Amino acid sequence: MLLRHSAIRKRVRDVAREISRDFSGERVHLIGVLKGACVFLADLIREIDLETSIDFMAVASYGKGKESSGQVRLNKDLDSSIQGLNVVLVEDILDTGLTLSYLCRILMERKPKTLKIATLLDKPSRRVNDVKADYVGFTIPNEFVVGYGLDFGERYRNLKDVCVLTVPADKSD
Repeated sequence: MLLRHSAIRKRVRDVAREISRDFSGERVHLIGVLKGACVFLADLIREIDLETSIDFMAVASYGKGKESSGQVRLNKDLDSSIQGLNVVLVEDILDTGLTLSYLCRILMERKPKTLKIATLLDKPSRRVNDVKADYVGFTIPNEFVVGYGLDFGERYRNLKDVCVLTVPADKSD
């Protein structure tokens, strides 16, 4: 186990306080990146002490494996305009930065008032694109993790903790 649920819960509250402070008195629009960020977003929005609204985007870059394909494609776009809104893009993990740089480029074209990134996990050792999150839950080592919304082949999202996934070596030589 890498992160216990109790530590995650405390850190989510801290991140929500930071967002509430930074946007004090204003509305904030959270955009969750499906599917991984749904658990983080659900817990985060309940801790933010501001008027909030939400929307979702879905992208694909991993397929069924542990390695990013390097190609990002948009599978679900926003339901409404973000023009003039304070937007916080909510992601489960900032890894290579390919997905978030792609999404930020798309979202900035839509003229939000502000665009910030909140990520539960940051894995800077894997960064390919220069993307920095404004709100980070935890910085983690270069391990493949599951739980708290993160998956491997659509499994393990329901774990309350964040755990390192070890896959047995393929013995078919």
